[in-house]
Amino acid sequence: MPRSLWRTIDLSVLPDVVPLALAVAVTGASFGAIAVSSAVPVWLVCAMSLLVFAGGSQFMAVGVVATGGSPVAAVLAGLLLNARHLPFGLALGEVLGTGLASRVVGCHLIIDETTAFALAQRDPRRARVGFWTCGITLFTTWNLATLVGAEVGQLIGDPNRFGLDAAFPAALLALLMPTLRTTAPRRAAVVGAAVAVAATPLLPAGIPVLLSVTGVVAAGREAPPRGVGSP
Repeated sequence: MPRSLWRTIDLSVLPDVVPLALAVAVTGASFGAIAVSSAVPVWLVCAMSLLVFAGGSQFMAVGVVATGGSPVAAVLAGLLLNARHLPFGLALGEVLGTGLASRVVGCHLIIDETTAFALAQRDPRRARVGFWTCGITLFTTWNLATLVGAEVGQLIGDPNRFGLDAAFPAALLALLMPTLRTTAPRRAAVVGAAVAVAATPLLPAGIPVLLSVTGVVAAGREAPPRGVGSP
């Protein structure tokens, strides 16, 4: 990583990042344990965390394959879930800088948490500091926790006995709840879940998850609040 990126790190941001890092550590450890219990080799579990660095996609890919789905379905499901990162990248263009190295590395660190940290800052410099400090901290934490979880998972056997299988769904639900305050997201969630549940007995594993995207169509377009968008 170029020296200019290391100089961007600001330890004053760490108090805000540490709680997120702890949550990421628990989730990463649960992923590692669940993956090895699904017959995924430790080296492949670690490679996924290094090269993908997207908890939702990693859990989904392992889950689809573990339930009998094809690798193609697993990849498509992961890509579908990560499609939200495309607008994230557009929003963070200036934060990543203009250098090729910073943009390549920065794109790999774009996740929900780093995006939220950056966009919460009004000052461009603080946005850059928040993004890189959060991104590097969480990337390191996620990969170390995945390795620890995978190694421990080989010893404990079935992680379901300890409730680790519920850690990630619970985290996703917690992130989802604030978005359900308005009608359109609620409609999308209900329709997507209904489609996935109805298709599960009829289609191969992984396909119902892909079909749940139809909930986005059902959401429609919600009218903006009064005054928004007006001159």
